[in-house]
Amino acid sequence: MEIQATNSPFNQEQSDWLNRLLPTLSDYQRIWLSGYLSAAQSAALVSAGSALTIAEAPQAVGQAQAQALAPVAKDVTILFGSQTGNSDKLAKKMAKRLEGEGFEVTTASMNNFKPNNLKKISHLLIVVSTHGEGEPPDNAISFHEFIHSKRAPQLEGMHYSILALGDTSYEFFCQTGKDFDKRLEELGATRIADRADCDVDFEETASEWMSQVSGALAKLVQAQSGAAAQAAGGASIQAAPAALESEYSRSNPFQAEVLENLNLNGRGSDRETRHVEISLEGSDLTYEPGDSIGIVPENDSRLVDELIAYMGWQQNDNVIVNKNGEQHTLRNALISYYEITVLTKPLLKQFAETTSNAELTELVSEGQEQKLKSYLSGRDLIDLVKDYSLKGMSAQTFVSLLRKIPARLYSISSSLKANPEEVHITVRSVRYEANGRERNGVCSVQLAERVAAGDKLPIFIQNNPNFKLPESTDTPIIMIGPGTGVAPFRAFLGEREEAGAEGKSWLFYGDQHFATDFLYQVEWQRWLKDGVLTRMDVAFSRDTAEKVYVQHRMLEKGEELYKWLQEGAHVYVCGDEKRMAHDVHAALLEIIGRHGGLSAEQAAEYVAQMQQQKRYQRDVY
Repeated sequence: MEIQATNSPFNQEQSDWLNRLLPTLSDYQRIWLSGYLSAAQSAALVSAGSALTIAEAPQAVGQAQAQALAPVAKDVTILFGSQTGNSDKLAKKMAKRLEGEGFEVTTASMNNFKPNNLKKISHLLIVVSTHGEGEPPDNAISFHEFIHSKRAPQLEGMHYSILALGDTSYEFFCQTGKDFDKRLEELGATRIADRADCDVDFEETASEWMSQVSGALAKLVQAQSGAAAQAAGGASIQAAPAALESEYSRSNPFQAEVLENLNLNGRGSDRETRHVEISLEGSDLTYEPGDSIGIVPENDSRLVDELIAYMGWQQNDNVIVNKNGEQHTLRNALISYYEITVLTKPLLKQFAETTSNAELTELVSEGQEQKLKSYLSGRDLIDLVKDYSLKGMSAQTFVSLLRKIPARLYSISSSLKANPEEVHITVRSVRYEANGRERNGVCSVQLAERVAAGDKLPIFIQNNPNFKLPESTDTPIIMIGPGTGVAPFRAFLGEREEAGAEGKSWLFYGDQHFATDFLYQVEWQRWLKDGVLTRMDVAFSRDTAEKVYVQHRMLEKGEELYKWLQEGAHVYVCGDEKRMAHDVHAALLEIIGRHGGLSAEQAAEYVAQMQQQKRYQRDVY
């Protein structure tokens, strides 16, 4: 029934406004409005207007009705663990949504949350990514350890839900989220909505989870509050709108012009590293040093044509690519829309179920984990269809099993202050042989072979609040970035130069050969001369009889490095997660223990405190 001036305490203009608003309200806001209307017998409500908050209600309905506004648990705590910023962004988006529905929301990074307060929380939402081989991101490590320790309290009064971010191409997909989910249940907490596991294309799954959790919280509060919730609810009708996001995003990338594309490696190098300069003109996109750029890549048309030919399809046949019924030709869809170069366990399971192929079904069955892991490594869809003779599938059935091609993220290697309306990236071309075929990195080789100045690239900015320069330009910084890991430090120094920073800076850089692989050598030398870069230590592993890496240079300079730490220096590490980052971390612990006179446990605590203070930040992959 519509609200009208004749059946409510609202005039016609207000009634029309409310009738437009009602279809947009959440369950929780409808509960509030129900209580609001039932109490609207008093003329005081008319003078109070069409949007009352709990704080305003006592003056409008009188002392008796104010007593009905009994306290109800409408507080929600959202904790996020994020390596690249996605969990952070989603947590804040969820917070804005819930605040608009009348909840009091506390949002915090896991490393800024005091674990002892966990038992005080009634409603907990966790948004967390998984890093590396099933490990929590850096800012979630301490909380992850606490909740899995004997110190973790019983949480019988808590209600929770988890949004887990991951990548199905990794064996331990969304493992950190699964860990938290299992542990909270063990501690007695009650799940209000099932955990949602997101792949790299996470927007749709995350949005569905937010809707489910929002509705579940509204029903939970209604049940907890009973008649009081009906009488008052607790949400303001005039909730503040969520802040508008940039027009361009992961789901709507900006078509940016490439200004320059150069190979940084010298003649004779067996490596190819592209320095790509991209225009942001007309986009209103901004970034800070430490952020990343996302590029939506295209598959190599040669692979696509080989796949289509083998399967016996027609290139120009149309296929539906999403739930909205959008259509593309098969060839264009396989080039621009679907991932075809990475095999995952979920994908093979879907193919096994769809085709009923006995051999493929055996491969994905329990007990075959090692065989499956070995098969997935270095193979793509062409290998799969040929190895298991999967001809005979329709093109539509085939593509419906594939996931959308994920964007590739690259650390930004420029300062916006130093390069207005431009963004630079440093990308090493990935080429290797596996299982009898030459393989190429999808985006890196696209940049190397098929992108030139004047071409357009679909891009977006990926903010990373967990890899940022100190607030004070006087703070010393230590940067460790071999190979393309040096990219963000070019941005750091460009920014510090523009700011006239007085703080000391120290760069550890390494690669294979000094003569051919010293990326941005001229720029480092200029910054050293000008004092923007205080000191630089390099390690070229193939120029000496015994391989020397950045961690070895750190150990050699350990005494001085420890002095910098004692002076409050911030440490930044960027590059390979599997080996380099672990070796650098171990070297840091050894330096602190040796030169600080600390035990292994004390050194670990020293580093943990640095992480807590955001003095030790990593951008590793």
